[in-house]
Amino acid sequence: MFNAAKTTNAIIQWIRTYFDENGQDACAIVGISGGKDSSVAAALCVHALGTDRVYGILMPMGEQRDIDVSHELVRHLGINHCVINIKKMYDSFAESMHDGGLEVSRQAAVNTPARIRMTVLYAAAAITGGRVANTGNLSEGFVGYSTKFGDGAGDFSPLSRLTVTEVKAVGRELGLPDMFIDKTPEDGLSGLSDEDNLGFSYNVLDRYIREGICDDKTVKEKIDRLHQSNLHKIGDIPCFIYDPVQCP
Repeated sequence: MFNAAKTTNAIIQWIRTYFDENGQDACAIVGISGGKDSSVAAALCVHALGTDRVYGILMPMGEQRDIDVSHELVRHLGINHCVINIKKMYDSFAESMHDGGLEVSRQAAVNTPARIRMTVLYAAAAITGGRVANTGNLSEGFVGYSTKFGDGAGDFSPLSRLTVTEVKAVGRELGLPDMFIDKTPEDGLSGLSDEDNLGFSYNVLDRYIREGICDDKTVKEKIDRLHQSNLHKIGDIPCFIYDPVQCP
């Protein structure tokens, strides 16, 4: 049985220890989407470090229909924040690729904004001396529902070993309003929800991760296939090991 109270307290202490060892005066840089992951991650950082050491960055791509939820979150937490619209950056990227003879594919169009957002977060970290929060969860990571070197990057990761179900429980333990915890998860780019993109629900995925049970054989096979094909996103970069004995 998942103990939300103990887990929440343990994560808060873990964040404090991380910053004690990796930047005693640094702030946490958190990309704010208004969804459960960024909301819970930001709230955990506030509890661990205080409002003055958490900086939120809202990064819409053009018009974002649910941007008001992100604004409401930073108001609720009382943290400093800024809004950086990445559409001009993306448009410039696409134009430059075109000028170089490469047209942006659908996959590149989905992944590149996530990588631009991570570039913005690390630029903010360089400006402020901060540390970038990775806000991904275990459920997404298990099936590779993240962008390599995009939302899959970060300096510290408070939620990456918790399923979606567990992240929501932590959010409720922190007292976050339901609007942040139960907001339909979506990537903000494809126009589809996460579960539409995946083809199965997080409840089904979380049960399979924690209990090894999936009643639908077709869904189980898809989850296994996604997990296996996306292991490269969660492991270390494969590297050649130089051996001076074998290569004198």
